Amino acid sequence: MIDISQPNVYKRHMNQTQVAILVRVSTNKQETTRQVSELSAYAESKNYQIVEIVEECVSGRASVDHRVGLKRIEELASTKQITKVLVHEISRVARRNSTLHRFVENLESWGVSLYWHSQAVETLLSNGKRNPAASLMLSMLSELARNEVEVLRDRIKSGLDEARRKGVKLGRKVGTGMDRDSFLKKHTDVVKLLKQGHSIRHAGKISTKGYSTIQRVKAAMEQELAMAA
Repeated sequence: MIDISQPNVYKRHMNQTQVAILVRVSTNKQETTRQVSELSAYAESKNYQIVEIVEECVSGRASVDHRVGLKRIEELASTKQITKVLVHEISRVARRNSTLHRFVENLESWGVSLYWHSQAVETLLSNGKRNPAASLMLSMLSELARNEVEVLRDRIKSGLDEARRKGVKLGRKVGTGMDRDSFLKKHTDVVKLLKQGHSIRHAGKISTKGYSTIQRVKAAMEQELAMAA
């Protein structure tokens, strides 16, 4: 067993690759458990020594000044405490191309490789040189991550415009004072089912809640994601 002297900080062992795990969520309603679990299992399978697990709760489009987690990783890298950074997917680093590429370039200047688990790719080869395939994939995935939020926002805007065209009254129902956060908290069972990939119809059957309620929960979840990402 590895001794733990501080939460999420592990003592070093000689002759092991020293790594840091970086995980990020956009809102405090999301959890980092799955990211940490999968990356920790990967590190163990490779006999890597986890130096620190850095967790952030911030939008992936936030400016560098607000990315405390990235700064902490750079501190570990620049002081030679790690040689690899593990992330679950590229969007967990950043959704801003400028932020992502700056971060990767800084890591490379310190001889630190970035590994993203979803494609099992890392930025440096075993000889320390840049991985050309990773560079191409990095550019493509960072652009997809950025566009993902824009597409979602366009879908929401299009849906709202269509609702207005049909004369649907938007906003809270008269007499209800429940905001989006309270509404989602009230229907956490539905939120969980939708996150698990259940359709609106199946979520309604399992939760025994009305179709319109399930639709409103889904719309609220999409709005929250679009605002937070």
